[in-house]
Amino acid sequence: SDREIVIRLLGPAAWATLDQLRAERVTGRSARMLYEVLGDIWVVRRNPYLEDDLLANRERREALVEALRHRLREIEKRRAGNEKVGGLLAAATKAVESFERWFADTRDLRKKVLKALSRHTRKDNIGFDGLARVAHVTDATDWRVEYPFVVLTPDTEAEMAPLVRECIVLGLTIIPRGGGTGYTGGAVPLDAKS
Repeated sequence: SDREIVIRLLGPAAWATLDQLRAERVTGRSARMLYEVLGDIWVVRRNPYLEDDLLANRERREALVEALRHRLREIEKRRAGNEKVGGLLAAATKAVESFERWFADTRDLRKKVLKALSRHTRKDNIGFDGLARVAHVTDATDWRVEYPFVVLTPDTEAEMAPLVRECIVLGLTIIPRGGGTGYTGGAVPLDAKS
C-alpha cells in the first residue's frame, strides 16, 4: 500500500504529513510524482531481477536515478514555499540518495562475500542471482519479508563450518533451509543481510 511504502522509505512522520496535506487539499500532481518516485524505489528493492539488471547496467541505473531526481525537481517547482511539502521533499531526496548508494554498497558487499566464501566452496555454489534469491525468499507460509542477500549450496558437509564462520565474520544472518515446506516461517529471511 502507499502507506506502507511511505512509512518504510520516508518514515511515519512523512505519512502523517501526507495525511495533513490531503486534509488541506494540497495534494495532486506533486503527490502522484512523489508516489512514483517511492514506487520506483520500492519495485526495484522488491524485485531481485530488476536489481540484478540495474547492478549490471550502469547507464540504465543512472538514467533511473536521474528520472527520480527529475520528478523531485518538478515537485520543488510546484511547492510554492509550502514547508510541509519541503519536508517531504527533503525526506524523498534522502531516500533517492540512499537508493543510489544501495547499488554501490550491494556491489561491494557481493564482491567481498564472493571472495571470502569462494575460499571454502565453488563460486557456482554462491548465488546472488534473482532466481536463487526468489527461490529462497519464503517457505510454505508464503510470508515474504526480505530477499536473502546470498544463497549458499555447498557440495559437502566439510564446507559448512568454514562457510558459517565466514558468514558470521561478514555479518550475514544464517538461515538453515530444508525443502522450504515448513509452515512456521523459520526459513523466511527477516533481514536483508541473510
